[in-house]
Amino acid sequence: MGLVEKRQLLSQISPPLDHLLATQLLDEFTSLERRYIQRDWEPTELDGGQFGEILARIVYHQDSGNLNRTKTLEECAGYISNDAVPHQISPRHTAIHLMRVIQTIYKFRSQRGAVHISPTYSPNHMDARLIVENVRWAMNETLRIFWNGDREAVAKAIRELLQFDVPCIGVFDEIILVQRTDVSPEEELLVLLHYGGEIGLSRNELGRYARCSPASVTRALQRLESPDYRQVVILQNGRYRLTDLGSKRIREQLADKLLLQ
Repeated sequence: MGLVEKRQLLSQISPPLDHLLATQLLDEFTSLERRYIQRDWEPTELDGGQFGEILARIVYHQDSGNLNRTKTLEECAGYISNDAVPHQISPRHTAIHLMRVIQTIYKFRSQRGAVHISPTYSPNHMDARLIVENVRWAMNETLRIFWNGDREAVAKAIRELLQFDVPCIGVFDEIILVQRTDVSPEEELLVLLHYGGEIGLSRNELGRYARCSPASVTRALQRLESPDYRQVVILQNGRYRLTDLGSKRIREQLADKLLLQ
């Protein structure tokens, strides 16, 4: 299983969330994350606006009790801020804070020119990063508020959502494949373990998924576990997972290799 599976998230937030809106929200979130990792700045900002519209309808539905899949963001925000109407989300400030962040995402991407082409504006990393970090917070806050299951499970999902998507990973039936031909055995294991998230992967799984010899897998794991590296740790159940140092190496040295060639 990868970092966070869509079906798992949907099963925990829908209900109470409308299934169609929840599906659209996760689709937009995944698309935004993938494009951001691929350094496609302009679609990141456009996706942020669409994400905001969908989440505004979700918050309105939960706060008012009325499902409206076409209500505008402005109409949703107007209801949330109106003290004269009944509200179901408690405490009250939870919905207000979430809606303010949604409005920031939506207004920033439109006023900076991401919707209407401007001769003085071009998409850039800093703008896209502002959008994506606000979207991540809003997504995590949505899980925190509406998750139906175990609180540790939602905490784990939130932690994993803060990690990168892994575009280079392909899942084919029971096979997980790193779809790069320019990675060393050590790098391939790091990418696989990044995909494995907090659950990690067993030695058997790493041997099946890595496209290198068993001896290469063993040597790479020994090196990554060694006192000089400490980028991989063996859990009590025998599964391997990345340490914070391993995650740091992914972010700082291997981000490009998370992409498809």
